[in-house]
Amino acid sequence: MDLYSACDWYDAAALLTDDERLVLGRLREFLEEKAKPLVGDYWERGEFPYEIAQPLIDLDIMEPAELTRDGEKARGIYHGFRIFELARTDASIATFYTAQAGLFRTAIRVGASEEQKKEWMPKVVDFSLKGVFSLTEPESGSDIAGGLATTARREGDSWVLDGAKRWIGGAFTADVLAVFARDVADGQVKAFLVPREAPGVTLEKIHRKTALRMMQNAHITLDGVRVTEADRLHNVNSFKDVAAMLRAMRSDVAWIATGIQAGAFEAALKYVREREQFGRQIGSFQLVQEKLARMLGNLTSSLSLVVRLTEQQEKGIYRDQDSALAKMQTSLLMRETVALAREVVGGNGITLDTDVARFHADAEAVYSYEGTHEINALIVGRALTGQSAFTK
Repeated sequence: MDLYSACDWYDAAALLTDDERLVLGRLREFLEEKAKPLVGDYWERGEFPYEIAQPLIDLDIMEPAELTRDGEKARGIYHGFRIFELARTDASIATFYTAQAGLFRTAIRVGASEEQKKEWMPKVVDFSLKGVFSLTEPESGSDIAGGLATTARREGDSWVLDGAKRWIGGAFTADVLAVFARDVADGQVKAFLVPREAPGVTLEKIHRKTALRMMQNAHITLDGVRVTEADRLHNVNSFKDVAAMLRAMRSDVAWIATGIQAGAFEAALKYVREREQFGRQIGSFQLVQEKLARMLGNLTSSLSLVVRLTEQQEKGIYRDQDSALAKMQTSLLMRETVALAREVVGGNGITLDTDVARFHADAEAVYSYEGTHEINALIVGRALTGQSAFTK
């Protein structure tokens, strides 16, 4: 099945097996027929099309039966292209799905004990336990390692949590919130699965956003929330354990940034093949073709980068600087690609009808989350020079 003829110039999809292509084709059909017709209207309203949530889950694309027949797990390259496919359609849908399949799943995979993983991981995969990753706070984003202010106080077999989290996507439909808090006894970061409806938990929708408008982000307040020791992620005992999660998750965001480029590029290409000015298709103009070539170059560079990163991670090579470089560079190229797409579509590029405006706006959120450009650049710089430029 030829899924990516326009945007996969060097045929990275050749790395996929026939079964992986089959599953991705099933996802593509669903997104084209059921999701894409809805996203413009829902984006404008600032609401998520929850009617597609369960059908998307029912597609069985996290660990598909076709790819796990012999007890194996789906390969990293498949997971990457799954994210790419979702983001190629819409960044909010990709963020919604990866909140479970990427962030929350990674929290359990890295942070839970073997006994906890045995209980929770099957429920994560089949979505019978839905969760979100709750790290960012109102006053701490880039400086969360030192600035994390939510506290956890041990009382017998329970913990009491106080504080606030912000920008938590998908929280309103989650069963549990994976909350990171600083233990008042030793000053180290711990993590807890907090029921969304637990006494003392309050969720407020963040309004007036100009990006990822469909994604429902929450401001969460925790006031004397009690959690049992059994619901603490037992392998999270310092921020180093959180950093291990982040280095794995940043590769997912790099795939999202690449998928957004693909969606914007394909929308622009479709438009310039149809739009006529001065008696000819605008796709025949030299300046338009130059911009298309730059967009394709950015996309091809990004796709090559994330594919290679995924291959390295599949071998067990996880380095902060690798995922940081991928997130930094794909997001930077994404910003230029969506701007060029909006440019070649002209005035119609600011409407939702061509899809370009949606990609253009949503790219700004992806550019910042999971580590800003500057933070990721400093992680890479530290690895290059052996000197940390982070302020104390």
